[in-house]
Amino acid sequence: MKLLLKHLLAVLALTAFTGCANMNAQQKNTAIGAAIGGVAGSVLTNGSSVGTVGGAAVGGVIGNQIKR
Repeated sequence: MKLLLKHLLAVLALTAFTGCANMNAQQKNTAIGAAIGGVAGSVLTNGSSVGTVGGAAVGGVIGNQIKR
């Protein structure tokens, strides 16, 4: 149940971040990368807070580097 709640919160955060009209493409990519990385980190580490934060950090960096 706790893991499901974390995933739902991550999806909610992703929805909130992508709904911001004033963000440029790089900022959107960073937010999306961080959200996806956080969920992936949580899943891969069985809900560990360190894994979630680490995944979000790595995902944010990768998302920031993606150019469209």
